[in-house]
Amino acid sequence: MVAHVFLGLRMVAVRDLCMMLGNDLERPTRRSHALSVEAQVITALQFYSSGSFQWMVGRGSGMSQSAVSRSLDGVTNALCKLANSYITFPNNDTIRDTKLSFNSIAGFPNVVGAIDCTHVAIKAPSNNEDAYINRKGVHTINVQAVCDAKMTLLNVVARWPGSTHDSFVWRTSNLHQMFQDGAVQNGWLLGISKFSLFIHAAPYNT
Repeated sequence: MVAHVFLGLRMVAVRDLCMMLGNDLERPTRRSHALSVEAQVITALQFYSSGSFQWMVGRGSGMSQSAVSRSLDGVTNALCKLANSYITFPNNDTIRDTKLSFNSIAGFPNVVGAIDCTHVAIKAPSNNEDAYINRKGVHTINVQAVCDAKMTLLNVVARWPGSTHDSFVWRTSNLHQMFQDGAVQNGWLLGISKFSLFIHAAPYNT
C-alpha cells in the first residue's frame, strides 16, 4: 500500500514538473519523433538520481546518448530559470513563521535557517581541474545550502570548486552580505561547529 502511494506521489510530481517546464521543453518541430516533454523530464530525473553515464540512461529508454544530452541540457536550464521563484530566503512577512517552526522543534529562539556545505561529485573538468579536487582527492563542487525547519531550501550557492573552503563560500555569498547589512534582523543561522568561526548572525535585541 505504501509503495503504491509513494509511486502515485512521484507520478504527480513528474506531471507537475512537466507542466512547469513545458513551455521551455516543447520542441518547435513537425518531426514525428521529437522528444515529448514527459520523455525529457523523466530522462533527466533518471540521470540526476542515478549519477550514471548518459549512454546507460539512454539504453534503458531507447534513446541515443545525444538525445539524453539534449534532454539534460533542456531540463537543467529550465529548472535553473525557475530556481529563484522557489528557492527564496524568508522576508519580513514570512520570517516569523520560520522562527516559530524552528522554535517548536527544540525551543531555540530566533532561528531563521540551518546552514551547511556539501560536496557534489562531478567528472574531472578539462579546465582548471586541480581546483575541483577536494581534501579527499575527489572532483567536486562545494555547495552551500540553507533550509528551514521543514527541510525546504531557502538559499543555495553552487558555484565554487571542491578545493574552496566552506568559510570562503559563506563570506562571498549574497546571504552573508544580507546579514552584514542588517537585512535579517534578530535572526540566527544554525550550523555545525566549523561554521562557528565565521558565521555572522544579526543582533538579537533582548
